[in-house]
Amino acid sequence: MITAYLTFNGQTEEAFSFYKSVLGGEFTNFQRFGDTPHGEAMSDTDKKKIMHVTLEGSNGTIMGNDHMDFMGPFTAGNNFSLSIHPQSKKDAKFFFDGLSDGGDIVMPLDTAPWGAYFGMFTDKFGVKWLVNYQPKD
Repeated sequence: MITAYLTFNGQTEEAFSFYKSVLGGEFTNFQRFGDTPHGEAMSDTDKKKIMHVTLEGSNGTIMGNDHMDFMGPFTAGNNFSLSIHPQSKKDAKFFFDGLSDGGDIVMPLDTAPWGAYFGMFTDKFGVKWLVNYQPKD
């Protein structure tokens, strides 16, 4: 499954509340950067930023987060990614290695704080990708 992933410069909570008010649906995931294992070392402003939000409704699913400096410069109009959710760790590595070939890796594929096998990159055509394999418990 490939899902649109939107990144905002500090307005993710406001934007997703707006989208929910118009599109309906429910937040099935809502995490702040301050809730992560390394959150205590962040500034108070960064702690409040949204690390990940998922809005699921009858019209589809959108995901998003707030921009952080490690992601590179924020550019309005280029603040979206494609998020792919493979069925296995092997598939995640295959997609990550294949799609990132010739591109720029932002975050290598590794186990993330939320337990997924996750990585971020920009492909050789300038498209930003997120690969997220979430093992079933």
